[in-house]
Amino acid sequence: MEHRTNGISRLARLWLIVLGVVIALAGLFFVVGGAMLVSLGGSLYFLIAGVVLVISGTMIAMHKPVGAVLFGLVFLATAIWAMWEAGLDFWPLISRLLAMSVGLVVVALSYPLLRRAAGQTRLRAASFGTAAVVAVCAAAAFAAMFVPHPTVRSNGTGPALTAVTPETEQKNWEHYGNTAGGSRFVALDEITPDNVKDLEVAWTYRTGDTPISPGANGAEDQQTPLQVGDTVFLCTPHNNVIALDADTGAEKWKAEINAKSSVWMRCRGLAYFDATAPLQQPSAPGSTPVTPVTVASGAACERRILMNTIEAELIALDADTGAFCTDFGTNGRVDLKIGLGDAPDPSYVLTSAPTLAGTTVVVGGRIADNVSADMPGGVMRGFDVVTGALRWAFDPGNPDITLLPAPGQTYTRSTPNVWASMSYDPALNTVFMPVGSPSVDLYGATRTPLDHKYGASMLALDATTGREKWVYQTVHNDLWDFDVPMQPSFIDFPKADGSTVPALVFGTKAGQIYVLDRATGQPLTKVDEVPVKPGNIPNEPYAPTQPLSVGMPQIGTGPLAEADMWGATPFDQLLCRISFKSMRYEGLYTAPGTDVSLAFPGSLGGMNWGGISIDPNSGYIFINDMRVGLWVQMIEAAPSNQTNSGGESTNTGMGVVPMRGTPYAVNKNRFLSPLGIPCQEPPYGTMTAVDMKTQQIAWQVPVGTVQDTGPLGIKMHLPVPIGMPTLGGTLATQGGLLFIAGTQDYYLRALSTATGEEVWKARLPVGSQGGPMSYKSPKTGKQYIVISAGGARQSPDRGDYVIAYALPD
Repeated sequence: MEHRTNGISRLARLWLIVLGVVIALAGLFFVVGGAMLVSLGGSLYFLIAGVVLVISGTMIAMHKPVGAVLFGLVFLATAIWAMWEAGLDFWPLISRLLAMSVGLVVVALSYPLLRRAAGQTRLRAASFGTAAVVAVCAAAAFAAMFVPHPTVRSNGTGPALTAVTPETEQKNWEHYGNTAGGSRFVALDEITPDNVKDLEVAWTYRTGDTPISPGANGAEDQQTPLQVGDTVFLCTPHNNVIALDADTGAEKWKAEINAKSSVWMRCRGLAYFDATAPLQQPSAPGSTPVTPVTVASGAACERRILMNTIEAELIALDADTGAFCTDFGTNGRVDLKIGLGDAPDPSYVLTSAPTLAGTTVVVGGRIADNVSADMPGGVMRGFDVVTGALRWAFDPGNPDITLLPAPGQTYTRSTPNVWASMSYDPALNTVFMPVGSPSVDLYGATRTPLDHKYGASMLALDATTGREKWVYQTVHNDLWDFDVPMQPSFIDFPKADGSTVPALVFGTKAGQIYVLDRATGQPLTKVDEVPVKPGNIPNEPYAPTQPLSVGMPQIGTGPLAEADMWGATPFDQLLCRISFKSMRYEGLYTAPGTDVSLAFPGSLGGMNWGGISIDPNSGYIFINDMRVGLWVQMIEAAPSNQTNSGGESTNTGMGVVPMRGTPYAVNKNRFLSPLGIPCQEPPYGTMTAVDMKTQQIAWQVPVGTVQDTGPLGIKMHLPVPIGMPTLGGTLATQGGLLFIAGTQDYYLRALSTATGEEVWKARLPVGSQGGPMSYKSPKTGKQYIVISAGGARQSPDRGDYVIAYALPD
C-alpha cells in the first residue's frame, strides 16, 4: 500500500514539489530578466510577475493552497496586461497568454491536492471547472493558430473581373517581368478562383543543376522562365540555358555554360530578341530614335536568347538551337569585366536578367557589399543586340565616360550599381534603373558628390545614347543598404480629374512604395522629407532629413516599441525585450554607430528583388515583403582579417565584415530570439494589395507557414500561417488569381486578387525562390502556370525542378 502523509500520497507530494519548483524557477527567470528589463527602462510586468511566481512556486512546493491562488492572480494580471499592451491582436496575445494558460490548467488540476494536503476540503468541482474552461479557451486559441489572421481585411468584395478578348489575350511571355514594364500580369483567364482547385501537374522537368545548400557560396534557383510560341526557356544557377516544349516539358536543347562564382551562383532570368519582329520607335516628342539592326533572313540567331552570367559575361544563344551566336561579341560572348580594373570573383557578378531596350541590351552589375572601399565600379552599359558592340556606358562616378575608359584607366571604382532588373518604355525609349548604394554600404565618409547623387535612386537613361534623363533618390547618404532592389513596374496612374499619367511604381528595402512620372521622375504621390538623428561616426556626412513616401502605404516599417517584441514563449519574449531595450533604435532611419543599433526593416527588406505585380483592369498592385530586423555595430579599427565566410556580407550569412579602406568593420546579424525566431511580433511576411485609385491597402494577409521550418531550424510540420519572410516574385492573372511560391514552406499558392483569400495551394518537392509565370499554348489553347523549385532561402532541402500546372483536359 502506498504511504500517505497529510491525506495525499507520496507520489502526489512529489508532484507538488516538482510543480512548485518549475513555477519558482520560471518566476526566478522572470525576476532576473525583469530586473534587467526595468534597468533598461522597460516594462515592470516581468519583474512583478516573477516575484509573485517565485512565492507561488515556493508555496506550492510546501503544499500551501495559497500558492495556486497566487498563480491564478498572476494569470489574471497577465491577461489584463496583455490586453492593455496588445489589444485584441491575435499573435501578441498568444505569446503572452498561451503558456500561462497551460500553466493555469495544471495548477487548477493540482489545487484539490493542495487543499487535501493542507487538511481542507478539495473543491474538486470548482478546480476542474476552472481547468476545463481555461483548457477549452487554450485549445481554441491553439486551433486559431492554424487560421490566417489578416493584418488588413478585405471588405469582402473586389473589382469585377474583365473578360479576356482575342485582341487583349497574351501571346508570349517575352520579358523577365512578362512585359518590358515589369507587369507580372498575364491577360489569360482560363484558370479562375472557381476552378483553380482542379489544377494538376501537367509536366515536370529536372534541370540537372541542383543549387547546393545555402552558405558561403549562396547558390540559389531564383529564375522566372520565358515563353515564346511553343517553347519555354529556362536558366539554372550555373547559367545553363534550356529550351522546353511548352506542352510536354520535353527538352528541345540545352546549352551548358557551367559558370561558377564563389558567392552568387544564380540566374534570375533571360532576355529575348526577335530580329523579324517590327521595330517599335518611340512616340513621345523629342525622343531619340531606336537604332535599327539587321540579321540576314533565315540566318542563324534571327531569334536569340541573351543572358548575363555570374562570371561577368553577356551571352547570346540561338533561340532555335541553343548554339552560340558567333556574330555577337567573341563567338557569342562579351566580357563585361573590360574597363573595370581589378575585379576578382566575387567582387563583380551579374545577378539579374539583361534588359532588351529596342535593339540595345542593357546590363548593370552587382558590387560586393561592405568588403572594401576599392571595388569595381557599377557602370551601366548598352550593347548592340546583334554584334555585341558597346554602344554606350554610363559611369555614375564620371558621366563623361560614355564608352570605354581611356587606356590605362578604369570606370570609377566602388560607385552605386544596378544589381536588380530594369524596365524599358519604348514610347519614351527610356531605360529605368533601380540603383543600389556604393561600396561600402554602411560608411559614407569616402563617398563623392556623385555617389550621393545616384546612390539608392531610380535612374532614367536614354536607351539609345545612355545619357541621363532624370534621377530620383529614395535615401540620402544611404547607411543601411536600403537599395532600390526591384524592377519598376509601369502603371497608368489615375488622377483626380479622371485622366491618367504614365508612371512607374516600385518598392524599396526600407518598406517604401514610390510612384513616379515616367517622363519627369517627379513623385505623383506625397513624399515628405523628415528630420532624422545622426550617429556618432566622425566625418560621416549624415543627411539631416530622409524621404518617406507617405502618399502610399508603408509596409512593415514599424516603428517598433518594446510591446511589439514577441516570442513563442514568455521567456524568449522577455529576452527579445531585453535585447530591444539594449539597442539604440530611433525608427526607420536609425543611423549605425559604434554602439549596437537596430535597423528595421534591415538590409534584407522590406521589399526585395521579386518585384510588384499589377492588375491594370482593377487598378490593384500586389507587393510581397519580409519583416526581419538587423542589429548593427560599427567596430572601430577592427582587423581586416575578421570576416564572415566568403569575405562578404552576402545577405544569406551575417557576421563581421572588414570594410577595407575605412576605419571600421561592421558586425551585423538578424534580430532573432534564442530560438531563431524574429523578435518582433508576426507576421514576418505578407502579401499586400494596394488600390491605386485610392492609394490605400485593399487587403493584407500573412503568406507562408512554419511547416518546413521552425525554432532552432527544426521543422515543425505544422501549417501555422504566421506569415513568413518572402523572397521571390508573384504573378497576377486576369482570371482573378495571384500566385506566389517564394515563402519558407514548400508550396505554390493562389490567392484571390479581390480578397487575398488563399483559394489553392500545391505541395512542391522543395521550396522555391522563383517567380511564377503563365502562358497559353498556341497548340492546345491550354493555360499553364510554371514555377521553378530549387529550395527556399533558409532551407537545406534543394532540388532542380521546373513544374507546370494546368487544368485537366
